[in-house]
Amino acid sequence: MPSGPSTAARTPFVLLVVLLLGGGLITLLLLNSSLNEGSFRLSELKKRTTELTDEEQELQRDVNGRSAPDALERRARELGMVPGGSPVFLGPDGTVRGVPSRATAEPAPPTAPTTPGR
Repeated sequence: MPSGPSTAARTPFVLLVVLLLGGGLITLLLLNSSLNEGSFRLSELKKRTTELTDEEQELQRDVNGRSAPDALERRARELGMVPGGSPVFLGPDGTVRGVPSRATAEPAPPTAPTTPGR
């Protein structure tokens, strides 16, 4: 019996198995590369999120500091504003409720002298 036909039938099967294994390995390599790229991107986004959160908290502290009543009063005095006194209201028919008066500046509280070098 000749041995030629039985080896000829095995060759396509072996070639198919080699191609499937090679394709599987290439697919796994591409999938692994894609996952690594996604991991790096996720790491960058987490770092950026942390930076933005820190910046947001810093800005919120700044807003809270500037919106405190004493800070608002100090800034208003720096701009030349004075307390308005008791309010006066206008009714829908044009009547005035309250006694209008001109706002006058109170003397500024004395500030402590600063010594150079401190």
